[in-house]
This record gives sequence, C-alpha cells and structure tokens, in this order.
Amino acid sequence: MSTDSAFPAPNNLAIAVYSDNAEAIGNTPLIRINRAISSDATVLAKVESRNPAFSVKCRVGAALIADAEEKGLLKPGMHIVEPTSGNTGIALAFVAAAKGYDITLTMPASMSVERRKVLKAFGANLVLTEPAKGMKGAVDEAVRLATEQPDVYFLPQQFENPANPKIHEQTTGPEIWEATGGKVDILVSGVGTGGTISGISRYFEQVKNQPLYSVAVEPAESPIIGQAKRGEPLTPGPHKIQGIGANFIPKNLDLDLVDEVIAIESDTAIEWARKTATHDGILVGISSGAAMAAAAQLAARPENAGKNIVVILPDAGERYLSSVLFEDISAD
Repeated sequence: MSTDSAFPAPNNLAIAVYSDNAEAIGNTPLIRINRAISSDATVLAKVESRNPAFSVKCRVGAALIADAEEKGLLKPGMHIVEPTSGNTGIALAFVAAAKGYDITLTMPASMSVERRKVLKAFGANLVLTEPAKGMKGAVDEAVRLATEQPDVYFLPQQFENPANPKIHEQTTGPEIWEATGGKVDILVSGVGTGGTISGISRYFEQVKNQPLYSVAVEPAESPIIGQAKRGEPLTPGPHKIQGIGANFIPKNLDLDLVDEVIAIESDTAIEWARKTATHDGILVGISSGAAMAAAAQLAARPENAGKNIVVILPDAGERYLSSVLFEDISAD
C-alpha cells in the first residue's frame, strides 16, 4: 500500500479487535481527488462510507447511544425513537441491534427504498411521514411518540444533542489533523444536523487553535442556512438531496463557525455524485455530490491555488440504487 507523499505517513496500520460493531467507527480514509476536480488546489475526500454501516452517521449513532447510557437516560428495556432522513436511523439501528435495544424511526416517505430496507434489516420499526413536511414532520412525529410514553421511549434528538458534534470533535477532526499534519485550509461539508461541520471546525479552531475556512453546503431549493447567515426570512422548500437540507436550522449547527454557505441545485449534486464515481472511482450518494460540486467551485478560485481542501463525503452510492441518482443506468 502506498500513501500520498505530500502528507504524513500513517503511524499505525494495525487492525484492532472491537468489543462490538458500534466500537468500529471512524478511521476513514482521506483520498486525493485527481480527476473529477482538476485545479491548482489539492482536494482531499474524507470517505465516510468506510464506517461500519457505511455513512458518517455511524459516528453519531454510536455516540448518541453511548452518551445516553453513560448518563442513565437509556436503560435496558427502553425503546429508542428518532427522526431520520435515513443514515442516522441506519446508524442508530445497527448500534441498537448490537446492544439489544428496540428502535422505532420516523422518516419522510420520500427517502430511498434502500434506506428503508436496510433499516428493517437491522430490526427497526419504521413510521413514514408526509414528504412535503420534510424532516420537521418526522421530528414532530418522533417527539409525539416520546412525549406520550416518556418512561418507555428514549429520544436521542440528533439535531440538538451535543454528543453529535462532540463525536466529530473527538474523532473526525483529529483524524483529518493527523492524516494531513494539520495542513488543511478549507473544510467543505453538507449540513443535515450540523454536527459534522461544527465538530470538525471546533476541533481545528478551538482545540488546535488553527484557522479553518468552513464551508456549509445546502440545497439551492432550500437555501435557509445562507438566509439565516444573512438575516433574511427563511424559505425552505423540497429538494432531492437526501441527508442535507432539513428545512430548519438545527441547534447543533454553530453558525458562528460557518464562514461561507454554498447552495447546490439537486440536479448538479446528482451530476457530481456520478462524476465522482466515474472519474475517481468513489461511489457516493447525492449529498456527497453536492459537497463535491461545492469543493469544485472553491478549488477553481484563483485565491485558493496551493491550498488544501477537505471535503466530507457522507455515504455510499449503493444506498441510492432506486433513486434519481441511478435512474438513467440500465441493469441490462
């Protein structure tokens, strides 16, 4: 195996033995983008599909449950309930299965069939909500269930639980730092709960005291993060980028750490997800395509020549086989 000579060699390539699958999160690779984006900047993709259940949310699912157990909020026999666009639910479901908890997940009915099947494969119960209501509809339904039986249900609340950004501050941020020797100028991350961009940025700027230009990516059809930054009225809307664009501002999104917001059209995100597969051999989901499109914009700016850009690719393309991402590809 060879690594990029421009960055530090890995310190330890040993494979550990884990007590259960929830412990196997993290240590995902940073891969140089060579063909999909060609510029004078260096673009490094943090490929989060290499987590146990194939998305960045594996970190969050493991952290939310471990934190709740440590605080006595989640006890044996209790039932986990959580709203999800898919990946956090899958992460919670695999951890719940590993630890023996029952779990019910609320999600918009517009989410891909693959996500629903994976959730059921892990033993989760699904409650589908009206697509037009977006993630807010799923959140409202989960809160309703938890409120009706608070002694039975535990609600992790990924959108506001501080354990979400904290796991990125404790794992994702340090992994990027160690892999690059701290040589990162720009971070590009799609925003769903806001935990990824907030946690990584916090690690660089507050733990390592190093400036980091953090760029949030959202759907152009629902550009509310940019509107919030500019103090404008919020105009959420439907879009096709599963996993980001929750149609409200999550409490876990620290807007003070966001330096710029780039809005990407759904069709552009789909195009870039396909391009990332065909040009760099990384099969990714639609939100990864949005992040890649934003990274390409940043890499093309003359002032970013010679800079290192890290882009978070949240999940794998296999989770979207029935979606618009692959509708033009025949199985014949």
